[in-house]
Amino acid sequence: MDPMVKKMFESIEEKYGKPVSEWVELVKASGLEKHGERINFLKKEHGFSHGFANLVVHEAKNPGIGAGTKPGDDELLEAQFKGKEDLRKLYDLVIAAVEKFGPDVDVSVKKNYVSLRRDVQFGILQPSAKSRLDVGLVLKEDDSSLEKAGSFNSMCSHRIRLEGIESPDKETIGWLKKAYETAKR
Repeated sequence: MDPMVKKMFESIEEKYGKPVSEWVELVKASGLEKHGERINFLKKEHGFSHGFANLVVHEAKNPGIGAGTKPGDDELLEAQFKGKEDLRKLYDLVIAAVEKFGPDVDVSVKKNYVSLRRDVQFGILQPSAKSRLDVGLVLKEDDSSLEKAGSFNSMCSHRIRLEGIESPDKETIGWLKKAYETAKR
């Protein structure tokens, strides 16, 4: 089992008050069948972050799997970060910060990027170069201090290039939070 996933499993009881086995039984007893519904149940009703909710829902579906991500997500992320392994830590830190925005954050791994959603998409993360993680933002208003997304991604209005750093700066997290806050239908 991946060391990070193992650590998450070990910290669920401390963080959420019950062992994984009890959360799994609660998910099964909820009557909800769809993966997303189960995740939202844990996030909205019990204050789980997306990552921990996802872990419990996978454990409910496939006991002992300990995947922490949707089937196939690990492979997609591995492919995205192939040759760019040094960026994975930066990506993980950005995801951890984004998941603190609220229980309704949805992290969805795609083939070439990771989508960040609330009611609607508010951002993407994409390892675009060996030493650069691009953060795409969906902002309602124009801000001349940010780079326009241009041809980077048509779903985004702006882009922040994180290059040569080991952790995201407060300004980047602030812009992600602003995009999150306006991502309502």
